[in-house]
Amino acid sequence: MTNPAAKRSDPLDYPLLDSIPRPGEFCEVADGVRWIRMPMPGRLNHINVWLLRDGDGWTIVDTGINTEEIREWWEAIFRDHLEGKPVHRVICTHLHNDHTGLAGWLARRWDCELWMSRADFYMCRVMAADGPADVPEDAIRFYRRAGFDKKWLEIYRSRFGSFGARISQLPAGYRRVVDGESLQIGGREWCVLVGTGHSPEHLCLHCPELGVLISGDQVLPRITPNVSVNPSEPHANPLAEWLASCASLRDALPGDLLVLPAHQDPFHGLHERMNALIEFHESGIEKLCGLCRTAPRRMIDVFPALFKSEINDYMFFAATGESIAHVHYALSEGLLVEEVDDEGVAWHRVA
Repeated sequence: MTNPAAKRSDPLDYPLLDSIPRPGEFCEVADGVRWIRMPMPGRLNHINVWLLRDGDGWTIVDTGINTEEIREWWEAIFRDHLEGKPVHRVICTHLHNDHTGLAGWLARRWDCELWMSRADFYMCRVMAADGPADVPEDAIRFYRRAGFDKKWLEIYRSRFGSFGARISQLPAGYRRVVDGESLQIGGREWCVLVGTGHSPEHLCLHCPELGVLISGDQVLPRITPNVSVNPSEPHANPLAEWLASCASLRDALPGDLLVLPAHQDPFHGLHERMNALIEFHESGIEKLCGLCRTAPRRMIDVFPALFKSEINDYMFFAATGESIAHVHYALSEGLLVEEVDDEGVAWHRVA
């Protein structure tokens, strides 16, 4: 979701706008913390990954998608910027394939361990194992309930199983990372904070000594991370988890950190951003209820309440998942009631 507040005066400070690294290069944003930007397809067109000096070697945080181009950019980094030292470990903040796409390749390339949260590691393995012939009928019912017509159900069938195409084979085993854990990287303490809503157990890494937070997708400066309900957990309420995580991270962390996000640019203003994310979704819920007050709505009918721009075909599935998340939150708060018609389609009106 694009945050409409971003069109107003931005309260955040971006100290590194003149230092954005080109593919194959890096920018040192703090002592021993190197910013690398890898290209990717789509509206965002890039992911920020991080190379941390780690004793006699390096730790990589997030990887980019699994393509020959990105592997070649990594090889350029290895050749030109590792100072002849090995990679000791790969940390993935969460399961999405722009973050895990080359995790298996990197772990094999350097004979090192993959570090992730348990829920995200296993969900990633399950999703990557799905093939085009494995379309589950309960997923078809899930999207029919949301309001998909035959056209969109067929598109879903045609796209199913594509997640794993951009992920190299994950290792059979991994090193589990948990909330509250302290990691020693390069002689410094990096504190693990787990957020939920965007993924089951999203890792953020805070280094108090350096005053930096590697935030992954949990905190982005000018867009709001996608918070979706998916067929694998059709009754989930991820928006409630997301809002709780925003408040928890805001209260647990200093406000003056340099935030290192997975997309867009490093920034100062963590507390302001967390408050804006909470307010943005609360405003979306209010608009959603206003729309459902005029007439009963399906999940796919509430896009105008949540998105400023028109939803194109590329964004349709992400927008549907996010709309379901907002409807589920409103249902859990007693703001909406749901009725299912004879075709299995859910309609929602104000309670």
